[in-house]
Amino acid sequence: MAACSRGLAWPPFDLTTARGAASWPRRRAAIRCCCSGADSEPRRRLSRAAAVTPERAEEWRIDGNKPSAAAPGRRRASLTAMPPLPFPAPRSRRPFKQQDFYPRCTRRGPAPQSHDTPPKRDTGIASEKEWGINLPAEAVKESGINEDGSTWYRESGEDIGENGYRCRWTRMGGQNHDGSTEWKETWWEKSDWTGYKELGAEKSGKNAEGDSWWEKWKEVLYQDEWSNLARIEKSAEKQAKSGVENAGWYEKWWEKYDAKGWTEKGAHKYGRLNEQSWWERWGEHYDGRGFVLKWTDKWAETDLGTKWGDKWEEKFFAGIGSRQGETWHVSPGGERWSRTWGEEHFGNGKVHKYGKSTTVESWDLVVDEETYYEAEPHYGWADVVGDSTQLLSIQPVERPPGVFPAIDFSSAPPPKDAPPGMPPPSPLDGED
Repeated sequence: MAACSRGLAWPPFDLTTARGAASWPRRRAAIRCCCSGADSEPRRRLSRAAAVTPERAEEWRIDGNKPSAAAPGRRRASLTAMPPLPFPAPRSRRPFKQQDFYPRCTRRGPAPQSHDTPPKRDTGIASEKEWGINLPAEAVKESGINEDGSTWYRESGEDIGENGYRCRWTRMGGQNHDGSTEWKETWWEKSDWTGYKELGAEKSGKNAEGDSWWEKWKEVLYQDEWSNLARIEKSAEKQAKSGVENAGWYEKWWEKYDAKGWTEKGAHKYGRLNEQSWWERWGEHYDGRGFVLKWTDKWAETDLGTKWGDKWEEKFFAGIGSRQGETWHVSPGGERWSRTWGEEHFGNGKVHKYGKSTTVESWDLVVDEETYYEAEPHYGWADVVGDSTQLLSIQPVERPPGVFPAIDFSSAPPPKDAPPGMPPPSPLDGED
């Protein structure tokens, strides 16, 4: 461990703070949730904890397999068989056609608010409320000039396609008088007759200092074509680049849930600050039946050739499982130091601990120790359903009597009992 901190720090970068003032994301704490009922603080608590019972999960099972026009080639089942949902009633929206799209000579509302600030690092996936997506009930096309000389525009419309596909959208943006500051933002909602629903947003911009950024957010509801269970997926991508120094960062976050408790979460991150670059990847997988896999892999390097990193993985089921990890460091001359460690949990209060390092350090012993791990996600199906009311309230195009979505049977079923995804390798995997 000590060799990984020889005068080096995880390189920071955040355009929203003083350049270089923030610190590299802190090392993830050991996962400490007791499967036997003891209370402890989770590593990444996103929201309130909620366990989905099989009885509640069954309410989301819907029969039928149908394709999605919103995502060609994927078969999804209709959600029409779902029982009444415990959500607010859908908002009334008057349908309109693209030919209703016409320019406005006068402003019909206030100018859109300027969003000329970059996203923040390590903030995960924002909520519906944070984005504040509000699509107008009719088509609009308008623009204007503010008192300070800055300009703005806003337009909205609707696209109609096959299989009941409908996409309602709004685009807006603006810039200052000389164009040195600019921002753009797009909102949309999509639906079709298979029950597919999507709510999303995308924004980009630049400022007078030359900083630029881009961000995309999306959440989707669809019917899994093989399990006939409703699924909700959320994702976010963010990136920013400095205009005055060799610095920038990128992040991709995702969360996937189904009504039986299956959950997958993960993130990929990359950043650079002048001569230092760093990467981080982590993932969590819960199969809904008690098995859990978690892993983290992060590493960094400098232009001089120094590299260092840390990774770990844990697998558990019914109180039995394992943990293992490695911390490593490579000097500019190629000298490598590492320490590996592992734990075997037998489920009977006995834990086998072992490890070694390249400096002749080693240990191998069995100790009496309780086993702690997160057997269920702290933010699960019930939570994501409660936080996705705007997505669930999207109204699809009314389907005429006797008209049904086309069914595509061309895709093959997924392999049975496929193992969950394993962590990607760090640069030094396989070296002695």
